[in-house]
Amino acid sequence: MSKLVSIVVMMLCYMASTAQTANEHMTFKGVPIDGTLSEYVSKMKSAGLSYIGTQDGTALLQGGFAGFKGCVISVSTLKKSDIVNTIDVLFPKQSEWSSLEEDYQNLKMMLTEKYGEPSECVEEFQGYNPPRDNRDKLIRLQSDKCTYSTLFETPKGSIKLSLEYHILYSSFAKLQYWDRINTAAAKANALDDL
Repeated sequence: MSKLVSIVVMMLCYMASTAQTANEHMTFKGVPIDGTLSEYVSKMKSAGLSYIGTQDGTALLQGGFAGFKGCVISVSTLKKSDIVNTIDVLFPKQSEWSSLEEDYQNLKMMLTEKYGEPSECVEEFQGYNPPRDNRDKLIRLQSDKCTYSTLFETPKGSIKLSLEYHILYSSFAKLQYWDRINTAAAKANALDDL
């Protein structure tokens, strides 16, 4: 009988911890991704980031993140409300493929250590032939013929690591964080419009 009681208690504890995790927000720099944009920016400034400005529901900050200096962080809100749900981190630009890939692999390794194996990973170059060298790899990224992307799904949200190119910012690694609760709220609002 005591074994049965122990098993029931353990199951109840597990169910309670799972339910609690499902109701928690994803965190960024230890801060839950929730609240108004101004509240969140204030918390990020307290965490050591410098505020750049806000435009169209997105605040830009700059500072160190995950051992990298000079990152640009954008904090975005839901379209119909002032609730934060997405954070993007643009890591320092790189002009060499080897440095860019090293940033990506280091971040991927740290994310895997923290969140477990990725749910999806695509690291490939498009074209008839494989890239000849690192210069060719960088050119393929810049001409949108390269996909380097790793997705981590957690009970609290999603994290996507990718290599990107932007004509104004050059080539860089990028992290995107989506809070599951607030992203679901955005989807529910959109469905209400239909």
